[in-house]
Amino acid sequence: MDDFRIPLGDWVADGLNWFKATFDGFLDVVTLVIKFLVEGLADGLTSVPFPVLIIVFGLIGWLLRSWQLAVGTVITMLLVVGMGQWENAMLTLALVLIAALIAIVVAIPLGIAAARSDTFSAILKPVLDFMQTMPAFVYLIPAVIFFSIGFVPGVFATVLFSVAPGVRFTELGIRGVDSETVEAGYAFGAAPGKILRGIQLPLAMPTIMAGINQVIMLALSMAVVAGMAGANGLGKEVVAAISTLNIAQGVEAGLSVVILAVFLDRVTAALGNPGDYKHSLLGGIRRRRDARRTGALAKAA
Repeated sequence: MDDFRIPLGDWVADGLNWFKATFDGFLDVVTLVIKFLVEGLADGLTSVPFPVLIIVFGLIGWLLRSWQLAVGTVITMLLVVGMGQWENAMLTLALVLIAALIAIVVAIPLGIAAARSDTFSAILKPVLDFMQTMPAFVYLIPAVIFFSIGFVPGVFATVLFSVAPGVRFTELGIRGVDSETVEAGYAFGAAPGKILRGIQLPLAMPTIMAGINQVIMLALSMAVVAGMAGANGLGKEVVAAISTLNIAQGVEAGLSVVILAVFLDRVTAALGNPGDYKHSLLGGIRRRRDARRTGALAKAA
C-alpha cells in the first residue's frame, strides 16, 4: 500500500521551506512590525496601573452597553487581578487586538470583492472552508517555521484562523443590502465607489460588525492555542498548567480568558447595534439631546 502513497505532506513541507528561504527578508520585516505592534501595546497596557484600566474598561461598557456591564466588568477584572493573572491578561489582550485588527484589514476588502464578483466569491469560498475546518493546532506549524517562537507566530496563526468569518459576514452584509436602494443610488448618478461608501457599507454595518465580533472571539480562542508557540500571556499559562497538571493554574488562567471573552463580546456586539443604547451612558446623552431639541422646536412653534 505504501507504493501508492501520495507524499502531499512532503510537498507542502518543501513548499514552506522554499517560501521561507526565498522570502526570508520579507518575513524578517513582518516579524519586526508585528513584534513592535504587539509588544508596544502590551507594554502600554501593563504600564498603566490596573485600577485606571479597570475604570476605563468599565466606562467603555457603560458608554456602549449598560451600567450593568460596567459593574460586571469592574468586578470581573478585579477578580483577574486577585488571581494574579492581570499582566498575562493584558499580554493576551494585546495579541488579540493586533491579530484581530490585521484580520479585519484583510477580511473586509476580500468580503467587498467577493460581494461584487460572483466568480471571485466562488473561488474564495472553498479557501475559506479550508481555513475554517483546518484544526487550529496545524496553523502553528507554518507559524513557527516562518517566525520561530514568541508573539509573532501567535499573531500569524491567529490571523489565519480568525479571518474567514470577517470575509463571509462582509460579503453577506453587502449582498443583503436592498437592491432597489442601490439602484436608486445609480439612478441619481452616484459612482460605484460612492454607492459602496454611502449606501452598502452603512446598511451592511450591523452584519459586518457581527463578523468582526466573530473574528475577535476566534482570535481570543486561538491566542490561547498560540501559547504553545511561546506567545506570552494566558495561553502560555494554560499550556504550563496542562504540562504540570496544575488544576489551580489552569482554572485561573481559563477563567481569565472567559472574562476577557465576555467583555470583548459584549462591547463588539454593542458596536454592531448602535441604536441599542437604552441603558448606556451614550443613550442617556442622546435622550437628553433629543429632549432639548424637542423642547426648542415646541417653543419655536
